[in-house]
Amino acid sequence: MFKARVEKSEGFGLVPARSEHHFLVTIPPHKKDDVLISEHFTWEESEARRELSFALGQADNKMRVILPRQKWEAIADPVKAEFNQRLRHLGLKSGQWLIKSTKDGQTPIARLFGKELVLLAWAIEEADPALIPIALKNWLGLAPEERWWLFTMTNAATGHAISGRGKGWRKAVRYALTENPVSDYRPETIELPLFKLREDEAVWARTTISLTNGGSQK
Repeated sequence: MFKARVEKSEGFGLVPARSEHHFLVTIPPHKKDDVLISEHFTWEESEARRELSFALGQADNKMRVILPRQKWEAIADPVKAEFNQRLRHLGLKSGQWLIKSTKDGQTPIARLFGKELVLLAWAIEEADPALIPIALKNWLGLAPEERWWLFTMTNAATGHAISGRGKGWRKAVRYALTENPVSDYRPETIELPLFKLREDEAVWARTTISLTNGGSQK
């Protein structure tokens, strides 16, 4: 009897057979070292061959944010819970942040999840650590489509980890998520973003709608 081929997923929802475009979270073994989040357009199974670069104008392996370890640890578990809830509804395995004892641990993330994570990291990179719970709650209060749109707008002008820090949209995102009043409201209906999604990503969007307040979680 013919069995359907099961597509292998990596990290948080990355299925290289569908798309190699992804983000990487690099967590060094030493607690004092910063966490790096980068964007990649090609997939390398070997961690030793995954390049990280801080160069400007580079087509691939773009560094998006450098986050102090303390701030990373304040968001790591809530973000993992948010992503894994949606992965379960998509029938994909749950993810874990990788930290290795002797070398950097690298966790791949699907493109849309990566956009959402980077947006949150941009909001807190220069914020008072006391404001991180507010930023996290406001981020969770946004529909994923809203997070994708905000990432796209911010990334266009100030997306580089170093040269874009504290400028324009990047600064506006920090103020928007850390200084606005916290809201528990999530809309019952969500419009899909104006930018084009691949077919598999549209499924993510439909799943997201079902997980908002008032939606089914069956």
